[in-house]
Parts: sequence; C-alpha cells; structure tokens
Amino acid sequence: MTALRLTEVTTGNVRDACRLAVAPHQQEHVALVAQSLAEAYAQPDVAWPRLIYADDELVGFVMGCFDPDCPIEYFRCGIWRLNIADGQQGKGYGRFAVEAVLDEARRRGSDAATVFWVPGEHGPERFYLRLGFRPTGRIVEGQVLGRLEL
Repeated sequence: MTALRLTEVTTGNVRDACRLAVAPHQQEHVALVAQSLAEAYAQPDVAWPRLIYADDELVGFVMGCFDPDCPIEYFRCGIWRLNIADGQQGKGYGRFAVEAVLDEARRRGSDAATVFWVPGEHGPERFYLRLGFRPTGRIVEGQVLGRLEL
C-alpha cells in the first residue's frame, strides 16, 4: 500500500518541486510550480504550498490559500494550485491533496472552499465536480469559479 503525505517546501526539496511537470496537454491549464512558489513567497501569511509524496516519490504539488479577512469572498479559502506529475494522474494523489487542503480549511474554521479551473477538454473540471465543487456561475479572468460547502 502506498503511503501518501504532504510536506512543506524546504531547501532540501525545492529544486525537485520546481522540476515537477504535468502532462504536456495540461500545461496550458496550470501554472509552473516555480511560479506558484514565487507567489507563495510573496504572500506567506496566505499561501499554503505543499508537496505530495507517494512513499518517497514526489508526485505533485498543491497550494491552498487561507485569508479569512480578504474582502473578496472567493479568495478567503480555497485551492490555488494543483499539479500532478506527468504519468501520475488517476492514482488518487489529486484527491488526497484536495482533501488535505479541505481538512486544513475545516481546522481553521472555514465553512466553504473555492477553486478556479480553466475550462477545456483537458482541464480539471470533471475532477473538481466529482469532489463536490459546483460552478458558481462566475468566470474570473477566464476561469470558472467553483465552490464547495464544508
């Protein structure tokens, strides 16, 4: 049985994190991990970046956001990024990571979480819908805004 875990980004794993790549047909749907880490560095009190390991293999990256006082409701709690490595999708790693962010949201007292996705054939819409997120009807900078009540 594979042991899944999230870990913080450290000096010992940041290079591996930056090399993590999604499948070529998904590159237009997600930001590079290096870009996400730069955004996390600029907002350390809000961003919650974590690496996803299956046993000792790096298989993905997830970044939650927690800013309960943000004046924009959909930025108060949610998933900013999810990158699963090329060849690693369909193994439950993304679900594990999203559930971990949602657990952290509940621990922090959030009552809902949001996520944005780029619509399209190879986009993550079906994945997020299966996890219970529902489109809000809003499109923000070309991305669908989904919401899940906790």
